[in-house]
Amino acid sequence: MKKSKLLMIVGPLLMLGLFAFPLWNITLEAPQYPIPLGMNIHINKFSDVHEFDIKNINLMNHYVGMKYIPETIPEFKIFPVVILIMTALGVLIGIKGNKKWYLVWFILMSVLGAAGIYDFYLWEYDYGHNLDPKAIMSFKNPDGSPMGFQPPLLGTKHILNFVAHSYPRVGAYMMFAGMLLTLIAYFVARKEENPVARSKS
Repeated sequence: MKKSKLLMIVGPLLMLGLFAFPLWNITLEAPQYPIPLGMNIHINKFSDVHEFDIKNINLMNHYVGMKYIPETIPEFKIFPVVILIMTALGVLIGIKGNKKWYLVWFILMSVLGAAGIYDFYLWEYDYGHNLDPKAIMSFKNPDGSPMGFQPPLLGTKHILNFVAHSYPRVGAYMMFAGMLLTLIAYFVARKEENPVARSKS
């Protein structure tokens, strides 16, 4: 089997790691919590980093009017199906397709990934800004507008006395690595089809 085809098959298969490992993680540090509170985000669920972390985050957020983190969201039904379809399609292209289809798959997966990140941002924005006006505690910005509590999409952010961290986890790295392999497969296939490039190498 050509190296390009092998790369194109292995790449999409790496995305199946999303079913075994977290996609993202949000951690909250504060003086009153010696052990930071953490939440893992999978493609089909939320999970605690430590037992009762999500429960404690919900109790804390309730005071400032934030919504509870739900047990499930509609995306948890959509994302697994998308990953399975793209994995199967990628393997099929690796077996039957050519370099042009390798690139098509990579572009399509990149668009879907960007859409997923944007959807995650919208969820975070609503979570941090759509507050209950009857909340026990109300904080204002210097201009008098309600303070938002949106965690960062990527990186670290100070929110009152909390430090919020938001970073990808193993599942995301496996997905990125798989996508990178398919892009490499495209360039390897170009080299394989170019006798001059092969002779020079």
